[in-house]
Amino acid sequence: MATPPDPAHVGRTSVPDPPVYPAAVTYPSPHCPNEMIPPPPPYPGSTTQYDAARHGGGPEDHSGPGPGKREPHEDFGHRGRVHLAKRQRSIDVTAVVQLLLQLPSFLASLVIVAVLSQLLLPDMGWLGGLLWLASGAMAFHRPTERALARHLLNLRHPTPRELSQLEPLWRAVTARTGVEGRAYELWIEDSDHLNALAAAGHIVGVTRFSLERLSDGQLAAVLAHELGHHVRGHAWSSLLGQWYAVPGRLVWAVVRKLIRLVTITVTGHGRMGFWAAVLLLVAGAAVLLVALEYWYVTLTLVAAPYLLAAVTRRAELRADHHAATAGFGPTLAEVLHMMQAADRECGSVTASALSGCGKTAAMGTRTPARGRRQGLLGKLLSSHPDYHTRLHHLAPYLKQR
Repeated sequence: MATPPDPAHVGRTSVPDPPVYPAAVTYPSPHCPNEMIPPPPPYPGSTTQYDAARHGGGPEDHSGPGPGKREPHEDFGHRGRVHLAKRQRSIDVTAVVQLLLQLPSFLASLVIVAVLSQLLLPDMGWLGGLLWLASGAMAFHRPTERALARHLLNLRHPTPRELSQLEPLWRAVTARTGVEGRAYELWIEDSDHLNALAAAGHIVGVTRFSLERLSDGQLAAVLAHELGHHVRGHAWSSLLGQWYAVPGRLVWAVVRKLIRLVTITVTGHGRMGFWAAVLLLVAGAAVLLVALEYWYVTLTLVAAPYLLAAVTRRAELRADHHAATAGFGPTLAEVLHMMQAADRECGSVTASALSGCGKTAAMGTRTPARGRRQGLLGKLLSSHPDYHTRLHHLAPYLKQR
């Protein structure tokens, strides 16, 4: 039986309800509205500082000592981009004064070469002097430099093992100072002394003893010192002055031999010795008159070796300054302390003063034997400052550690 419709709905149209759309998923709110949302879990191998903070600790401390960990002043490795300096080389005051002090020797050698050229080639005497002047450019000729390193300085190329030890240190040193390290060549001297040298225009040498006994930081400090000689112009100016002084030194050596021969003749023979003595007195009087007439030239020639040694000592301090400003002051001081201790204990030539330029540097600076002090004349002619002076100038850089 059909149910009759409700009288209240009679005459109305039935409208269907709208569909229900899916609602967004809602998450329960945190208990505390100010609570920080925890960070995502760390990736494998990442720092676990969040876990440490959650358990009441701070970030992991890596400052403690560990195996193979360097001291802060020995962490000389360069990280990041290398910025090369606009000027790779310069010439400082010491290099300029060094050239000026060797000017008398240069002029004397020029006169000697000109006279010999005129005697040998009367019609083209000027050619010998011109060629001799141009020969100074050979100091910057790479093949000539290599021949100089091998035959005059007694250096050799490093073995692959030695090169693998030197090259990373050299790259770190040149990166710190903004210098193109590939412009220089590394050489080894087979010596049992602690020494190094900067020669010609591109030669940097260290002894085998230094390579074997010094730590990486100390060896890097030595290399930085030698680089200072190159970039400040000490190496090439020293070599140039020594090269142009060779004719004058050769003639002076011959004159000394003749004087010695005449002296032996005077003291060893009778009548012949008498006339030789008269000849010697006449020649000596003539030289004395010329020296008094041109006293300023005589004074310059006499004082030049002492002034040149003083300037060379100053150049060593400037090379120390170059290494210290690059961050190698503490390790350079360690090397100087080692050399000082070796001199005190052994009393022999175990360490030569870093570093110098040219052949003198390669041979090293001999230290007085034990119990024998260096005289005043020896100190004035020394090409290197004493250890106390060098350490005193490094003191401001040691306080920055």
